[in-house]
Amino acid sequence: MVVETKHLTKVFGSMYALNDINFSIKKGEIHGLVGENGAGKSTLIKILTGVYSLTKGEIFVNGEKATIKDPVKSRELGINVIHQDRHLIPSFNGIENIFLGLPYSKKKDKITVDFEAMRRKIDVIMDKYSIEVPLNKMAKELSPPQQTLIEIIRAMLTDCKLLILDEPTAALTDKETIILFDIIKKLNKDGTAILYVTHRMDEIFALTDRITVFRNGELVETVKTKDTTKDDLISAMTDSESENNKNINLVHKNQDFGEVIYSVKNIATKDKVVKDASFSVHKGEILGIFGLGGSGRTELLEAIYGYKKIISGEVIYKGKTLNKLSPRNSIKNRIGLIHEDRRGHSLVINRSIKNNVVLPVIDTYVRNGLYDSKKENNDVNQKMNDLNIKAINNNQKVAQLSGGNQQKVVFAKSLIFNPEVFLCDEPTQAVDVMTRGEIHTLLRNKAKEGKAIVYVTSDLLEMLEIADNILIIANGKTHELIENNNIDSKTILQYCYKER
Repeated sequence: MVVETKHLTKVFGSMYALNDINFSIKKGEIHGLVGENGAGKSTLIKILTGVYSLTKGEIFVNGEKATIKDPVKSRELGINVIHQDRHLIPSFNGIENIFLGLPYSKKKDKITVDFEAMRRKIDVIMDKYSIEVPLNKMAKELSPPQQTLIEIIRAMLTDCKLLILDEPTAALTDKETIILFDIIKKLNKDGTAILYVTHRMDEIFALTDRITVFRNGELVETVKTKDTTKDDLISAMTDSESENNKNINLVHKNQDFGEVIYSVKNIATKDKVVKDASFSVHKGEILGIFGLGGSGRTELLEAIYGYKKIISGEVIYKGKTLNKLSPRNSIKNRIGLIHEDRRGHSLVINRSIKNNVVLPVIDTYVRNGLYDSKKENNDVNQKMNDLNIKAINNNQKVAQLSGGNQQKVVFAKSLIFNPEVFLCDEPTQAVDVMTRGEIHTLLRNKAKEGKAIVYVTSDLLEMLEIADNILIIANGKTHELIENNNIDSKTILQYCYKER
């Protein structure tokens, strides 16, 4: 075995991300890893690549017990990973990015970097695997498949025994995917084991020798690809104990919607992650958008809010096309985004609750050249009371709050300008059960007030709890719109894995 784990366990607090995983990858095989969002696939990758330490269990590399304490040690053992979000420095050219983390060649003075020698080493790899990529260009000038090739070359410059590919085709065209597959097969033929992680079933069946299924942090089964079917895998991925989730939230169902207030038509983004997305949401409706990792769900919300460049399509709000999409204009139009990355996009973590909450409307507190601090305090305190934010006062730094209370500050920041449309991306991520329930209640109440809610979550059971209707997104395109009535998680997954 190239890599083997025995009783591998990873615990975060009281939650088991992985529990008693006995997993192996043979030399020269392409091994598929599948599972729902949150099944534990990414956690396994991060343990094998030294990002996370294991809580219990053992890892063996080429039959010898290994301690993988950091990414450097992982590479030394011959384990490399290519993430869906590529790890390149945008302003570095191809050669500089390929040698990131690797020793640079030096000239005779042992000081000057010998770029010509580095280029020769790269050319050997490129010739061997018929790779074509312009090395003189900066990473930001390269296309997604070219960026992937840069990372493959970097891996092949080491003694790569196991190459982990995490959703490698998420932003690729069919033609680019065929080229990547050809390179993967050549690498595999030369003895490199491949762990292929994807939600795309056609790729799993086209490439792999064996497939392992994860569910809720546990290894359900490992099967030979030739001995299984797509339906078998979907059944294994679905938690049968949760199949009683049908009608789980019908008490709160509301199909008596108002008029369509917000529409998206044929949106495509410059980065090609979103290819053709359309939907409409009514007043009083919670529209769920569900897709597996790499489907483009987050990128869609970022694009229509104004974070990402759109190359085609339109956004229509209250019957009018929004011509200049930007966060500023979205706020002006009373469209709010709850971003999944609250620290990176929603909060200034070292500033106070008050500073964060009023950011979208700070100019409204200036009157006749004077700042109305009293009104600011009253407004912020009101939002803190409404959302039950636990803090010393509104001057407490957001960094000092719990994760749940930080997320409530994100909501307070949106509620301060009274949105008509809420774009919610993983709004209950990394919060406790009580806070999750409070967020659900808040959004359901906003829907009852006639607001329109667009809700993205990777938790399928949560989607079934909260949404009135569910839109499927896959490979950057929106597909079926399903009424959340007498459906279960297996049905939704079958739509996600449907061949189109």
